[in-house]
Amino acid sequence: MATDIKDTAQAVDAAAVMGLLPTRPRLLALGEPTHGENTLLELRNELFRQLVEQEGYRTIAIESDCMRGLAVDDYVTSGTGTLDEVMEHGFSHGWGACAANRDLVRWMRAHNEGRPASERLHFAGFDGPLEITGAASPRQALTALHGYLAALVDANLLPCTAGTLDHLLGADDRWTDPAVMRDPSRSVGQSVEAGRLRLLADELVTLLDAQTPHLITSTSRDDWERARLYGRTATGLLRYHHAMADTSPTRMTRLCALRDSMMADNLLAVADRSPALVHAHNSHLQREKSSMQMWEGRVEWWSAGALVGARLGEEYAFVATALGTIRHQGVDTPPQDTVEGLLYALPQDPCLIDAPRLATALGDTPPAPRESPWFGYAPLDPAHLAAGDGLVFVKDVLRS
Repeated sequence: MATDIKDTAQAVDAAAVMGLLPTRPRLLALGEPTHGENTLLELRNELFRQLVEQEGYRTIAIESDCMRGLAVDDYVTSGTGTLDEVMEHGFSHGWGACAANRDLVRWMRAHNEGRPASERLHFAGFDGPLEITGAASPRQALTALHGYLAALVDANLLPCTAGTLDHLLGADDRWTDPAVMRDPSRSVGQSVEAGRLRLLADELVTLLDAQTPHLITSTSRDDWERARLYGRTATGLLRYHHAMADTSPTRMTRLCALRDSMMADNLLAVADRSPALVHAHNSHLQREKSSMQMWEGRVEWWSAGALVGARLGEEYAFVATALGTIRHQGVDTPPQDTVEGLLYALPQDPCLIDAPRLATALGDTPPAPRESPWFGYAPLDPAHLAAGDGLVFVKDVLRS
């Protein structure tokens, strides 16, 4: 078996990844088993550079707030703002503090300097405006969509005024109260006002769709696509807040599924623009169902990768990442009877593995998953190997 596994390993580069795939995918998804580690982010950055230079990729999409990501895209495409500003305000989940993310944004801006618009690289966040503690107010997305339409279509076609939206939204802290995540009774998501907002958001999105020819010729396709993002985000947030007020046993399952559904919609929009590298946690990009142990019990839901893969087929590819150690987080050398332990014995570091071939080499009874000593690290599930296109293995994740 060791020889079979060794035979599947090769250097990690764009050419090797493409060699595992039947065709160049519109979305090449690179997963990670933990967040915020520069060792893994630097590997992602290098792969993206190679994909840009060798395969014509033009977009990178990461697991960050889709609304905040607009500021990063404005900076890398046209120099709007400063690097410090976009690193502070253009990322969610604290990702702006990662040195490798800063390096990525700086490189993209330098690459785009002096290039025509058709050749510029784009940045996208594809997560909703969500955190573990709760969700953002729908105000920004709703008012941006309304403002775009109000400037371009007959006022009589609008379902409401900006003042009506403001009145229904009320104070933002009603929506962002972190106590709601554990106490559904504090949520405004099923209030009369929220119900009215959901209807108005739907009508605004319908108007946006109905006026597409006029809107694109009056402004630009880029502006129209951004307005569609506002619409997806507004309706998605209102749907998410409605679920936060749910008191049924399926509440957390519904919330996890809604988040990945928002991710999937954003990824499909990214795929319409240009070939893109997607980077997020393995659990959001895998083709299998995802699961998590929450305070309310174990929940399972279809990941964004499963949803997108079902739509795009071979035009969606998934390469997971597994690792050996993160010693500064208490993750030591993996046991030899785990997949990570078998891969840790290989001489290459990092290395790319043909995941289906590895699954075949492991046989019908693959090793049990490795136990995680740290909640921030999710070990590889060997049962998911055959559903992936490739596997990147990094022996040791070093302290940044």
